[in-house]
Amino acid sequence: MRSIVCTRPGLMEHDDRETPVCGAGEALLRIRRIGICGTDIHAFGGNQPYFAYPRVLGHELAGEVVQVGDSHNQALVGQSASVIPYLHCGECRACQRGLTNCCQRIKVIGVHRDGGMCDMLVVPVDHLMLSPTLSLDQLALMECLAIGAHAVRRSALAQGEWAVVVGAGPIGIGVAQFARECGARVVVVDTNEQRLAFCRETLHVDHTLNPLQHDTLAQLETLSDGALADAVFDATGNPEAMQQGFDLVGQAGRYVLVSIVKADITFHDPDFHRKEMTLLSSRNATREDFTWVSTLMEAGRLQDTAMITHREELDAVPERMSAWCDPATGVIKAMIHLDY
Repeated sequence: MRSIVCTRPGLMEHDDRETPVCGAGEALLRIRRIGICGTDIHAFGGNQPYFAYPRVLGHELAGEVVQVGDSHNQALVGQSASVIPYLHCGECRACQRGLTNCCQRIKVIGVHRDGGMCDMLVVPVDHLMLSPTLSLDQLALMECLAIGAHAVRRSALAQGEWAVVVGAGPIGIGVAQFARECGARVVVVDTNEQRLAFCRETLHVDHTLNPLQHDTLAQLETLSDGALADAVFDATGNPEAMQQGFDLVGQAGRYVLVSIVKADITFHDPDFHRKEMTLLSSRNATREDFTWVSTLMEAGRLQDTAMITHREELDAVPERMSAWCDPATGVIKAMIHLDY
């Protein structure tokens, strides 16, 4: 079968591999859609923690079940599914508490083990998300949106609170939509005017701010009558922006770091204590988050496929990956098609 391997930072290559065989508790998935996300871009750029080369990327996946390893799962064959790519041990303390997203021995498909940039992939049956109504594009977007859903759940965001989302890429777009579902007043901050326009015109967010054009802190103070944000979400993947985000948090506010970078993030302790700020990380997502995404998708409450700005076939990925990493190309979400 075809595979695309990231052999080292900046290089993607074609590779022919044996078609995998599924065992007990597993399903063989014919991959049909692969979303490109920040994790893939950072891996391609050599900036992804928890990563080793060579690696088959791809964890935003949708496909068709073509084979199962157990007779009692035969009804799955022929069904379309999304994949929960976080393989947890089920035994560590985090797993026992239901926090499978941060399992002590987690293996993420496309990060710690080879992922879905290939024709066929074996996945555990209990990591499939099935839907008879969602399109392949929607199924492939489910994991990306679940990241945002998990971050918003972590924040305990409430009706009427001010939520500031810094970074209007696919993750930030998801965060903004789930923050709005909680009844928050949403402000999106980004330096990319095209992405801010998308947030205004497609997502209908309350406010957008461009730090290159305005003093973000001053603008937020005006909007919130000096209170600043109840919750700030960083989705930039930029260490400088992540540190500046502390300034946007108001009294007793929460700061949720959705991005992950190879850097140290510091803060001014007196200001942190003066505000009695809560600092949170947000990693991956749980089945509960995927279910929230699926429910809202099926109800038509999310602007999901509108994020897809670029499409390509699997064989073209090595040639196109560099362009997808360049914001100047206007990429929000690139989607890979595998049509048979």
